Amino acid sequence: MSVSSLCDELAIARSTFYDWRAKNTAPPCIKLPNGELRIRRVDFDAWLNALPKDAA
Repeated sequence: MSVSSLCDELAIARSTFYDWRAKNTAPPCIKLPNGELRIRRVDFDAWLNALPKDAA
């Protein structure tokens, strides 16, 4: 999934995602040769399920 898709699904700003990424709290990302980031759905789901219940 793209960063935009993730942000839309979580209803967050793109800057929030990049803040999480800088703090190493974002789901694992893959950097494509063109520089864009992608997040595997399985990694996203695992990350989401690992969050504390009051944070989700």
